[in-house]
Amino acid sequence: MRIVVTTIMKDESPEFIERWVESAFDADELVLADTGSTNGAVECALDLRVTVHRIDIRPWRFDVARNAALALLSPEADIVVKLDVDEVLLPGWREALEAAPPSERYSYRYIWNHKEDGTPDIEFSADHTHARFGWMWEHPVHESLRSNPRGERSIVYVPGMTIEHIADDTKSRGQYLELLAQAVMEDPTNDRMAHYYARELFFRGQWVVSRAEFVRHLSLPTSVWAAERAQSYRYLAKMDTYPERWLLKAAAEDPGRREVWVDLMNLSLKNGEEMQAMGYAARALAIQQRTGDYMSESAAWDDFALRNVLDGVGPDTAS
Repeated sequence: MRIVVTTIMKDESPEFIERWVESAFDADELVLADTGSTNGAVECALDLRVTVHRIDIRPWRFDVARNAALALLSPEADIVVKLDVDEVLLPGWREALEAAPPSERYSYRYIWNHKEDGTPDIEFSADHTHARFGWMWEHPVHESLRSNPRGERSIVYVPGMTIEHIADDTKSRGQYLELLAQAVMEDPTNDRMAHYYARELFFRGQWVVSRAEFVRHLSLPTSVWAAERAQSYRYLAKMDTYPERWLLKAAAEDPGRREVWVDLMNLSLKNGEEMQAMGYAARALAIQQRTGDYMSESAAWDDFALRNVLDGVGPDTAS
């Protein structure tokens, strides 16, 4: 099995490039497609014996850049691991991948961020490891893989393979809103892009437009994933003076998700409704299986805090 680890980059710091190379050292080849670095990133990567291609994408969009980078990989590669420069492969990844049943696409544990004590916060299953041929990227930003030609293909989960995201806080997200607006314009029926666009508008404080886009997301015929529908209701709650109605809708959409019940518990505590908060804490504790999606939050799995509320300790000590 010949494995290539690759991604696109621009103006990455030497520290991040060195960490990326060290984590992926067990790959047969490391390939970076540079999209216009001027800070010495290319020279740093070359010094570390990384294969570097220079590509120029105009107008900029992530899917086109990733597809250009994919096309430059050797046809002799069997498996492609997409690993951004702000991500690292944890030890044992190659052995785990080689031990997995043969597949056209693989998923694995992905740690998105960490709590203050360094332990994982949001983690889920990601699936950006795939066969060399038969795949392409789509959407200008928050791009995703799809089979080419389009169709359903099975995904094999790889126990023991973990990718950890270590965010570079100096990187700007300034282009995301424009690219998401482009994505929604290109495909107004795409529920995933609608949700991400509404979320980005929320992050930018454009709440009037954000509310309208979340409502549109919920109205789309393609919007059938309960977890993401519940998330849209949770965001609507954040922008409403009376959030309870939206949180109850979220709970109705996805009652097996702790996060919503914890939201309702915290709202009840804030409103001085301790008995109601205890009921919501009980509902949360009754859910024992953590969801494996990007909306799973470690705070919802703090059983000690939930039991404090259930025991009537109160909001000051149940944090």
